[in-house]
Amino acid sequence: MSTPWRATVLGSQVAELLRRPGRFAATGLSLLIAAFVVFGAVMAQQIITATVVDRFRGTPDAVSLVVTPGEGADLDEARLGAIRRTPGVTEAVGRIDGGLPVGGSAVERYLALAADPGGGPLARVRPVDGTYPSGPGRLAVDTRAAREFGLVPGSTLTLLLPEADGDGTRHVRVRVSGIVRSTATDAAEPTGYAPGPELARLLGTPGHSRVDLRTDTSAGAAEIAERIRRAVPGALVRSGEEVRDEEARAAVAEASDSLELVAVFLAVAVGAAVLVAASTFRIVFARRVRQLALLRALGATSRRLAAALVTEGAVVGLLAGTAGVLAAWGCGRLVPPVAARFGHDLSVPSSIPPAQAVLTVLGTGLLAAVAVLAPSLTAARVSPLQALRTATSGESAAGGAGRTLLGLLCAAGAALLAWQQYAGLPEPGDAGYDRFAALTVVVLSGGLAFLALVALGPLLVRPVLAAVAVPLRRTGAAGRLAVAGVGGAPARAASVSVVVALGVCLVGATLVCLASLEAYERYRQAVEAPADFRLYAEDGGTLDRTLAADLAARPELTGVTAFRTAEVVEGARSATVSDLDLGTVRPGTGLTARTGSLGPLAPAHVVVDADHAHRLGVEAGDRVTLAFEGRPVRLTVAATLPGAGPHGGNFFVRAADLTRMGADPAPTVVTADAAQGSAQGRTRAHRAVTAELTGPERGHGRVVAEDTAAEAGPSDDLRTTATTVIMVLGLTVLVAVAGVATTASLTVVERGREFGLLRALGLGGAAVHRMVTAECALHGVLGGVLGLALGMPYAWLVVRVAEASAPFTVPAGRLAAVFGALVLVTAAAGTVPALRASRTSPTVAVARND
Repeated sequence: MSTPWRATVLGSQVAELLRRPGRFAATGLSLLIAAFVVFGAVMAQQIITATVVDRFRGTPDAVSLVVTPGEGADLDEARLGAIRRTPGVTEAVGRIDGGLPVGGSAVERYLALAADPGGGPLARVRPVDGTYPSGPGRLAVDTRAAREFGLVPGSTLTLLLPEADGDGTRHVRVRVSGIVRSTATDAAEPTGYAPGPELARLLGTPGHSRVDLRTDTSAGAAEIAERIRRAVPGALVRSGEEVRDEEARAAVAEASDSLELVAVFLAVAVGAAVLVAASTFRIVFARRVRQLALLRALGATSRRLAAALVTEGAVVGLLAGTAGVLAAWGCGRLVPPVAARFGHDLSVPSSIPPAQAVLTVLGTGLLAAVAVLAPSLTAARVSPLQALRTATSGESAAGGAGRTLLGLLCAAGAALLAWQQYAGLPEPGDAGYDRFAALTVVVLSGGLAFLALVALGPLLVRPVLAAVAVPLRRTGAAGRLAVAGVGGAPARAASVSVVVALGVCLVGATLVCLASLEAYERYRQAVEAPADFRLYAEDGGTLDRTLAADLAARPELTGVTAFRTAEVVEGARSATVSDLDLGTVRPGTGLTARTGSLGPLAPAHVVVDADHAHRLGVEAGDRVTLAFEGRPVRLTVAATLPGAGPHGGNFFVRAADLTRMGADPAPTVVTADAAQGSAQGRTRAHRAVTAELTGPERGHGRVVAEDTAAEAGPSDDLRTTATTVIMVLGLTVLVAVAGVATTASLTVVERGREFGLLRALGLGGAAVHRMVTAECALHGVLGGVLGLALGMPYAWLVVRVAEASAPFTVPAGRLAAVFGALVLVTAAAGTVPALRASRTSPTVAVARND
């Protein structure tokens, strides 16, 4: 007679799971969230890829073949003609890419140039205003060039071509025949367009960078490609489809860079889910002690019992993974139409990616098996005598000796690695420091520190709780009972709070690192673009003393500043000293000091850049000696900069001190800003600078004007990265909050007799509700305190390793907001369990046996 499946060890566990599906929901919630966020990242990749592919435009769709120069095969006009005469070729367009400086302004400007037919299926541009050029001396410009240079159809441009012998510059005037718009989505700079032959004559270019072909559809593309290879030996011939796919892949790769960063942090969210799942499995198994003990009494071995529990966990993981994948897929299908309502055009993925979906489900099952392994081994060792006792909480002493020893070893390893990196930190100006290796060691140290927190968490709960729970104890009986409830189960409190601490540690450290890097980015912008325009003498001499006053009188300009620079000798090296008042550098750009203060300089005081301060080993308050024309000058360091100095200056002194050193009183540099930041305002500022530099005294190139603001790199990437990282790290906090809710739900079931007894002793339902809510909030407080305590030192270390010149900046407001929001969210996570606890009947709870 066969044994019923329910009579087997595994069958009894499955039956228990089916009888109480709520426990499945509790143990599977964190795993479901992990599967959701992992497959959500996959769906985000699918949406980005579909959107980029649908919107990307590069090589026109009509291009059948693309010919590029091979080794020793230039595509000159003769070879272009041979390609056009090849049977099967309907149309061939030679592409030329180049660029020239634009004259007519004292401020240096540059115009990219590209050959294009301007019409037909192979054109990359479409006319917007005017006509496309069809003769010599004419040019079409794109909308960006028209906006930045103030051009309309009929305007003239002066292009500066180098002479053939390399000496001098030839001025070529061209007329703007029209304004065009590029159909390519990667066009990113002001560009002028003309037909290939006209542009080749203008640039003096002997050949083409590539040739786009449209072929006869009745002829085979492979056969035509072979004919072209015979007509132009050495040329590379590829299909237009292949080139378009390559361009689209490059665009997708560029758009997906942020998702590579997301993938790194997804591992953190998955790790947090494993910790939460292990904690919930441990609580659930502890709740089933009597059932497991009965199975032991009936002959089930520990090994079979552990195997059954691991199998149960794997089944829960597979079911949770399937639900998470389906939920993420459904949300991914909803994102594009929802985004369309807010004006964002996103494409819907064609189908669910089967390989990634299967891997996510199987991976979730594996994670569940890993998470359940330790709790199952502990539960499987239950004594058969436990069948005669009531279920226990499974709360043991706050860690055994082995666990404590492991935690101490991990903490010692983390401290040793952190100290090693601290001892070898670079100073500003060090160029040979291996930052990648150092950051790898810091991450390893942080991982060991977190493992130490996991192992020593039960020992840390009560001391930290005693320090942070003082105000809560004074709120009444509910507050005191909440503190006692958390402190009475330190292992359980630690298992939940450690996951919260992981999220807070990562979010807090990331906020600090990003705030520090943003401060340095503002400083870098202030150094690279301290003003919109920089004027200096071409021969390195002095400027007209009235130039600054004339520029300041122009309403198109503002913030005009004149200063001097001179060469000095510091030790055995030359350096640049300047009397630029650092307080006049473009306000709001973040020019800060590393040591000392950048306030008004006192006599015989100097500000030193980071490189020279590091080489001299000085900081604020120290003394340096500079030699000007052989005369030594001793100065006191008022401040040191975190990086380079503005306008290439190494030492900054008062004007009176520079004069006393013997410098010429005439200025060497004049800076100015555009009065208006718009494109039209900058164009008017260009014209004002040009007007002041026109004439026999200042013209003819003796004064050079640079548009320095255009040289500074954008800082939007840092902000985008910051938003992406914070959003992804929020997934870890989401998993942690789910863990708090799960633990609270299981705790309410397990402590029903306790709540019933409290109700019988006169504690009202509202007070019980406040007690459970406060316990959940305390998990957030404990996690927040432990996370910030762990994250801040590592944030400081990461900032120093990543950019030694970055000032360590603690965004106290943001951290306080994160801490407060976390406490509120964890308290809210306990709302439903608290409601269940408040409704516990005193008589039923006291009478319960289990």
